[in-house]
Amino acid sequence: MTARRPTPTDLSALGIGTQLAQAGRDHAHDMVNPPVARASTILFDNLADLDAALRDPDAGLYYGRRGTQSHWALEDALTALEPGAAGTKLFPSGVAAITTSLLACLKAGDELLVTDSAYEPSRTFADQLLKPLGITTRYIDPCCGAGIADLISEQTGAILLESPGSLSFDVQDLPAITAVARARGVTTLIDNTWATPLRLQPLALGVDISIQALTKYVGGHSDVMMGCAAATPALWPRLKATSYRLGHHVSADDTALVLRGLRTLGLRLDRHEQSALAIARWLEAHPAVDRVWHPALPSHPQHALFKRDFAGATGLFAMVLKQGSRPHTAALIDGLQHFGIGFSWGGYESLVLPVELDRIRTATHTTLPGPIVRLSIGLEDADDLIADLDAGLARYVAQFSS
Repeated sequence: MTARRPTPTDLSALGIGTQLAQAGRDHAHDMVNPPVARASTILFDNLADLDAALRDPDAGLYYGRRGTQSHWALEDALTALEPGAAGTKLFPSGVAAITTSLLACLKAGDELLVTDSAYEPSRTFADQLLKPLGITTRYIDPCCGAGIADLISEQTGAILLESPGSLSFDVQDLPAITAVARARGVTTLIDNTWATPLRLQPLALGVDISIQALTKYVGGHSDVMMGCAAATPALWPRLKATSYRLGHHVSADDTALVLRGLRTLGLRLDRHEQSALAIARWLEAHPAVDRVWHPALPSHPQHALFKRDFAGATGLFAMVLKQGSRPHTAALIDGLQHFGIGFSWGGYESLVLPVELDRIRTATHTTLPGPIVRLSIGLEDADDLIADLDAGLARYVAQFSS
């Protein structure tokens, strides 16, 4: 008889560290870690077992694309971290998790509302792929709060949120937005990659689908691509079916890497948060810096919302310089010793990236005196990173004194 999927152990009464250490281990049996189970074809002992699997293909091993013990362990562990979730699906990237979740919620003739601070690939999908399918997209002020009531139309089928928003780290009033959306029958989705469920639990605040790029903090080592989406009981069947129909699958080996990262997520997030806050406070006092966009700082415009809804911060934020333009940032960035220049974030290494809001956004505009530089603070010593930034800012300022 083929392996059956066990009912996950309820860990909800335990501390988060214990949950991270034990979640998903129902699939490990006599081992500490679940096996890396690679499979395409699953063999059945007899016709009766095959027919039983056909009646309930999610009850156990069925076909490799529906998952093995490796996938079930990670899915169950992620679901355990999302109070209110009926299940979690894995995807080959965070973008795949976002796009599939949107397709599960929308149909031709619908309108999608997207916060203007959303991740750029989410916007590209809406503009270039949803539009030809007959789904229109409208970009909205991420800080609209309960004012979302005036933005929802008869055609609105879903709202895509991201809090804090990419690049400018706007914090959205999730309870206010989701209350209006539910009253109007509109599905809400959120990209929760910045916070992870350890810092923000969206379903508890009324969101219907919570999405993460596991590539980032959960994986934590910049060596794997994966995404996930967790859904409420009402949305779970549609999400699961859409994922399977689109053929999404992740490898058992990558799943094992992400599950390994999950075990240390709590410790790493604490270090990311501690170092990032120390650096953000230092930058806020630097004479070359106009402002720092970090929601845990009291100076952040939505700091009160952050304190209300989030259990803490992580390691990604941005600073705005007082003068200059993007080409000038080379003097700061190119000479940094402890910051890599590259996309993504959430790994153990620190990264730096210049960003441009007005190249991306269409519904809002922010007038700034200088360029924006985004920082992903890794696990290095904060004092070393501060010294590196201090030297970089000195190089930056020197351009304007000659």
